[in-house]
Order: sequence, then C-alpha cells, then structure tokens
Amino acid sequence: MFLALDIGNTEITVGLFSVEDKKTLPNPLRVWRMSTRKKQTSDEYAVMLMNIFFYSDFDAKKIDSIAAASVVPSLNSVFEELFKKYFNREIFFISYKKCGKLVFLPENSKETGADRIANIVAAYSFYSGNCIVIDLGTATTFDCINCNGEYLGGAIVLGPSIFAQALNLKTSQLPYVALKKPLKAIGSNTVECIQSGLYFGYIGLVKEIIAKMKKEMKVKHVIATGGLAGLVANETKEIEVILPNLTLEGIRIIWENSDKGGKN
Repeated sequence: MFLALDIGNTEITVGLFSVEDKKTLPNPLRVWRMSTRKKQTSDEYAVMLMNIFFYSDFDAKKIDSIAAASVVPSLNSVFEELFKKYFNREIFFISYKKCGKLVFLPENSKETGADRIANIVAAYSFYSGNCIVIDLGTATTFDCINCNGEYLGGAIVLGPSIFAQALNLKTSQLPYVALKKPLKAIGSNTVECIQSGLYFGYIGLVKEIIAKMKKEMKVKHVIATGGLAGLVANETKEIEVILPNLTLEGIRIIWENSDKGGKN
C-alpha cells in the first residue's frame, strides 16, 4: 500500500492507495483529514494516524511507501521521525528537485510549493496541458501549465477564510463570518452583508484572474481543488471540473516517476 500526505497549513490530508504489480493505482481507497498542529510531536501525530487506521479497519503494517507534499517545513522532520520510528520507512518529500517530469521556467523552480507542484503534475497527467489549476485552501493558488508540460507560473491570493479573519481582527464591531452563499447580494443585516461581500467578492476575484490568464495563454481546461472548490465553482462557469483528490494524485504520480517509486 502507498500512503500520500498533503501537509497544509490548516489540514493534513492523508490518502491510501493500492499497489498492484509494483504499480501504485489511481483513485485513493480512503482519504482522511487531520488538523495541522505545528507544535505536535511525532508521537502525537502517530497516535492520531494509528487511531484513524484502527477505526477504519486498516492494518498499518501493509503500508510499504510514503510520500508527502508539505508546505509546513517545521513538520517535515516530525513526519520523518514518525514514519522511521513507527513504520520503519523513509518518507519521500516532493520538491522542485523531486517533481517527476515537470519542466520549470528557471526563475520559478525553487519557489514553487510542493502542493502546487503536485497539482500541476496531476493536471498535466490527466489533461495533457494548457490548464489552469485553482486550489482553494488557506491560500488560493492559480497555476498554469502548457501542452509541452512546462510550468508557466501562476498567482497566489489569500484564501476566503483569511479574508474573513482579517475583517474580524481589524475592525471593532464586525464578527467573523464563514464563507457561504448568501440568499441575495443585498444583505439586510451585518452578517448577511459580510457574507455577500466575501462570497460574491471572492467569486469576482476568481473570475477576473482566470480571464486575465486566458489572455496570456491558451487554456483548454480550468480545474479546481481544495475544500472550498465546490462552493466557488457553482458560481464560476469557467471552472469545468472539480477534483477533490488532485493533490494526492499528483503525489502518487510523482512518486511513481521517481527512482524510489520505480523500484517499489
């Protein structure tokens, strides 16, 4: 079995994949999510993982290989220690140096996050390029790849939850309001007004960035992933498909194309 981890700032997504004839198969069998706690120890994370496996009726001893896309560098050593101590396995971390066959422009290779690399690799594998990939998480990222498999770059903006938090923290009387679709654009009270501004404002942001990118490159597919992808895509006809497990699939593909994965 192959275990893929998407270690994000808010959540850690864990995907379990089958392996047949030394090949990791697409479509995770199970997907679990844990809250990211940056001060948690390897033992504490191990307890969480073991409990997840136990209550899912899964034998952790069947895991042969582990790979991760991490945007929380302080947790890398924690998970290295966890898998070495409890699984006797090394964890493979995706980076610009370990990214399968993805081709970077010289000026953006070292700066690209591991989750963005995984997303764009999966998108190219599924759709053969000319794609925009939008990942709606703590931050919202837009990433572009052409038909030659060249990563062109993209855009980064605060995620909706950070916009909502900032509005609450920087004002005296405005409450924190989670992103959700309001019944109408004209709110009748403070909460509805904030919901309208957050929701329709964020939809406008996404549409405008897509429109600008389409003027700079040929685009065949616009793909969304991340926890808020469904909510935003419902109002954005430019987004044609939502792939909730895109990052995990990218981790799997990069692992398969690596020296370690090829020997698995």
